[in-house]
Amino acid sequence: MKALWALGQATVHEIRARLLPERPLAYTTVMTVMGRLARKGVAVREKRGRSHLYRPSVTEEAVREHVLNQFAETFFQGSRDQLRRHLENSARAASRTVLTPPVTADHPQSATGGSGTTTTTEAKIDTSLL
Repeated sequence: MKALWALGQATVHEIRARLLPERPLAYTTVMTVMGRLARKGVAVREKRGRSHLYRPSVTEEAVREHVLNQFAETFFQGSRDQLRRHLENSARAASRTVLTPPVTADHPQSATGGSGTTTTTEAKIDTSLL
């Protein structure tokens, strides 16, 4: 959708070309995703010759608002204020915490991280399970 919003309207080839520097996706993958977005009503598909021309049917701001509302509802009982406080607290904590990679048998480290400062190891979370 970011590519489509940036282009305004585009064919699958144009969308794929826009994505290639960041994500080398197959033409068929982009075509499948665009078809799904059209079926869901997020994009409009119009036949142009042998190809389809896509344009967004929702704004980036509307999608951002929807996602933020869902996120706040799921994790913060619908309160954007609680979400804001959480983000502020997380930003403050991150600026005070030094993150280091987990200690493994291959790379032993002292409990203080070797520099005398207390460190915290950030766990990797598979967000697909949430």
